[in-house]
Amino acid sequence: MKKINRRDFISYTGSAMAFTIIPRSVLGGTGYVAPSDKINLGLIGVGMQQMGELVNLIPDERIQVVSVCDPNKNPVGYRQWGAGNGLKNSVRKLLEDSSWGGEVNVTAGRDCGQSFVNQYYAKKRNLKNYSACTAYSDFREMLEKEKNMDAVKIIVPDHAYPPIIINSLKKNKHVIAHKPLGNRIYETRAVFNAAKENPHLTTHMLAWSPIHDRYETVKKWIDDGVIGTLKEVHNWSFRPVWQQWQTYFAERPEIPKGFDWDLWLGAWPDRPYHPNYTHTVYRGWYDFGAGSIADMGIYSLWPLFTTFGVDAPPYSIETMGTTTKTIGEHDEMKDVPNNVAFPLSSVVRWKFAASKRTGPFDLFWYDGGMRPPTPPEIEIDNKEPESEGMMFVGDKGKILGGFRCENPVIIPESRMMEVTGVKILEQPRQERSATDVWIDAILNKKQSPGSILNSQSIIETAHLATVAFRTGKKIIYDHPNMKVTNIPEANRYLYRSEYREGWEI
Repeated sequence: MKKINRRDFISYTGSAMAFTIIPRSVLGGTGYVAPSDKINLGLIGVGMQQMGELVNLIPDERIQVVSVCDPNKNPVGYRQWGAGNGLKNSVRKLLEDSSWGGEVNVTAGRDCGQSFVNQYYAKKRNLKNYSACTAYSDFREMLEKEKNMDAVKIIVPDHAYPPIIINSLKKNKHVIAHKPLGNRIYETRAVFNAAKENPHLTTHMLAWSPIHDRYETVKKWIDDGVIGTLKEVHNWSFRPVWQQWQTYFAERPEIPKGFDWDLWLGAWPDRPYHPNYTHTVYRGWYDFGAGSIADMGIYSLWPLFTTFGVDAPPYSIETMGTTTKTIGEHDEMKDVPNNVAFPLSSVVRWKFAASKRTGPFDLFWYDGGMRPPTPPEIEIDNKEPESEGMMFVGDKGKILGGFRCENPVIIPESRMMEVTGVKILEQPRQERSATDVWIDAILNKKQSPGSILNSQSIIETAHLATVAFRTGKKIIYDHPNMKVTNIPEANRYLYRSEYREGWEI
């Protein structure tokens, strides 16, 4: 008797294992994709980012979302980036249901994810009810029970990635994950090793972009000697856009109903719950996040590394950050010690050795409103830098672009006109989405150009900034041996100090 699997059916009722065969006529029409050609996808982490991306992903006929997983059941504790309930309204528009999500401001969490998926497929297939999308609080249970799930798409707090990715690969699942794959270099190395050990599985990091043309334009200008020898690259952002604190909390609020705090902590030893450690604001904490560099710098710097051939992390890292004062018991001003959270604003300087395609250079990162001084070359044109940007500094000139090197120009305008004949270059049109890249890679059993393995240099570069912040001094890093050589005590920040039993990496 032929074995029944999920690819043979479109819908089933999980608890009773009662299968419903949907006629091809219901599913047919333009763009029909046979169930055997679909990717059965599980979503691990159903927060705001995952829900927002799902609005654009779920209509893709090559994808069948079969399961969702999140330790948070209810849409409680999430914050949105601005007023207007944009996420909820996007889901309502897709579902054509103005009541979906009820009165809460932010619709995220396990129940919202499952409801969205089931209601979408019911609408799409003209069914009164659809309940085939399962839901779990623990990703390990999902990986164990969802035998016919082909791939997982993981968007979770920074600290939670390593055990999820490693276990997913062990269960023979393709892995689509967001940056930064973890928040300790030792753990991200374990992720890279797991990917190497499973070359038959596609991996893809969602921060990858198919757009490299503008970086290649800049690289050609530099190779042609337009700004002389490259000395420095500067990248600045107005992030963080989330609220940050500088000390742990003393109060002990009640854990919300339906929120498994132990599962959310993952590998971290137990500690009292506080909402300001979780969801949208976790990135500011050394324990759970990796700061604005790992949040946004992966987007801007990964294509830079790829185009310029930066194939190893920096050998020297130094950081500067804001400090905080408070009033002591004798009315004196005193420092607020901070070894628990990222500074409110910072500057990072990484020094890179020469690679095959580029000579040695320094890379600078600025956030929290910081940026490099206005270059005299744009003062000539009566301009100022934008709130986010990227600048290439040579010994004979400068190139200025947007945060991700958008619309690069040689400055001043007169130099741009001299070299190119125009003030602004026409930007090439993006022909293919990043989503197409990882879907095609899985369906065609090949590796993605956005493979996790291609991200090691940028991931370690970002996490080394955290090590330097916490050390408080410039560090010298031996990449092959994963070791800080000038300050031995800094090496403790490459690892997690303690693991909960059963969560060891």
